[in-house]
Amino acid sequence: MLKRIALTAAMLLVAAAFVMPASGGSHHILVGVFDDAQILGSPARTFPILKSLKTQVIRVSLPWGGVSRKQPKHPRDPGDSAYNWARYDAAVEAAAKAKIKVIFGIAGTPSWANGGRLSNRGPTNKNYSYLRDFAYAAATRYSGEYKRKDRKVLHSVRYWLAWNEPNNPVFLYPQYLKAGRTRWVIQSARIYAKICKAIYDGVHGTHLNGEKVGCGATSPRGNDNPHSTRPTVDPLTFLSALKKAGLKEFDVYAHHPYYGARNQTPTSKPEPGTVRMGNLGSLIKLLGRLYGGKHLWITEYGYQTQPPDRVFGVSWKNQARYLAQAYALARRNPRVDMMIWFLVRDESRLAGWQSGFLTAAGRKKPSFSTFQHLPH
Repeated sequence: MLKRIALTAAMLLVAAAFVMPASGGSHHILVGVFDDAQILGSPARTFPILKSLKTQVIRVSLPWGGVSRKQPKHPRDPGDSAYNWARYDAAVEAAAKAKIKVIFGIAGTPSWANGGRLSNRGPTNKNYSYLRDFAYAAATRYSGEYKRKDRKVLHSVRYWLAWNEPNNPVFLYPQYLKAGRTRWVIQSARIYAKICKAIYDGVHGTHLNGEKVGCGATSPRGNDNPHSTRPTVDPLTFLSALKKAGLKEFDVYAHHPYYGARNQTPTSKPEPGTVRMGNLGSLIKLLGRLYGGKHLWITEYGYQTQPPDRVFGVSWKNQARYLAQAYALARRNPRVDMMIWFLVRDESRLAGWQSGFLTAAGRKKPSFSTFQHLPH
């Protein structure tokens, strides 16, 4: 028992050492988490944990195809019978009760809007208007003024994210398209420029105050090889391609600067074709050159642990250390406004993610205390 108490005390000292505010240059950022399985699937169990963690913001997926399984007759009306908002209403209300902000990530095309294809295909050209109208309906519903049929006035959501990792074919396909005999174009950037515009126009069409739409939410790596069995586009090339594709308006850019191997720390120099924490400045520099003073949200980040992950997992102690280091790096950059950790609790599948503050069985890792003590 004494040994366990001593070990716990040592872990807390380690955590405290790494969450001390950085000297000079640090600023406030929103600190949050992303874990749909827990937040949407087990809200009664999860929101007390989020409060205990001192969470300021949660990222929640708002799937266009999940809310709108059939084509709405009145797509700008959040009360249209084609829309099912129930679990998202519940998340917004639980977050408001816990005094936690919400960032909704709109993603996934319904089959009726893309010719019966998978949700990672963009809308057909005529159906981008439905995406814009869906974003408008969502922003209206969560305006803080919308009254449901049961007379309940829902709380507000002011942060929005357009899609998820559009430089990855898992979330947006195709990545490349052949144009001529030898030339390839980055088709994902062309599609995504229209997706981002539709969501931006829909959210801002409500003319509410304080709304921000983040675009990008890019994966950290890309092979830039259209001949690959799984072509991806690196984040810097993708951002440049977005500019070339005509993307003009968004409020904030978003990125996921995950590590690539368990020997990489947040300060490690990354391999070519990636943007991780160690070279986040290169993305911010390009963002500034292409789009002026736009700021950045880190909308997904995390380190998996061993146990249980034997391939990508780091030790529990190192997870806590790297968490604190990464947040300190983010706070030192005045262009970073938000950083969101993935996950709250490990997934039970070993093939899933084990980057939680809790094991799948609910045991706290040292990172739980580290996250609690981050500067807020």
